[in-house]
Amino acid sequence: MPHFIVEATDNLKGDVDFAALFPKVHKYLAGTGIFPLGGIRSRVHWVDVYRMADGKEDDAFVHITLKIGAGRDQAELKKVGETLFGILTDFFQPLFEKRYFALSFEISELSETLNFKKNNVHHRFKK
Repeated sequence: MPHFIVEATDNLKGDVDFAALFPKVHKYLAGTGIFPLGGIRSRVHWVDVYRMADGKEDDAFVHITLKIGAGRDQAELKKVGETLFGILTDFFQPLFEKRYFALSFEISELSETLNFKKNNVHHRFKK
């Protein structure tokens, strides 16, 4: 963990380069010292069926969830969220200037007891 999960309307496919965003996100998250690099994952899910507002414009949205493991300090997480949202708003600023666009972001803490995983990628970074 963490997993950086993007939902984006498919009318943004020609306007957003998520391959350029993900390295920035990974660098920031790893640099906080509270997330192990071997657990950071990013992905985008394109949404092809949706409706926004009154449906009369070519509105677009991006909703991002950062899923993290339980147990981190809430004040630290608030700071991470604010900084990451700043990175996101800067990245998406061109969309706000050219179209109707909504950006949302949340941090979701997974259950400590109901979260199961196995990952040997961490071993690569311990060497």
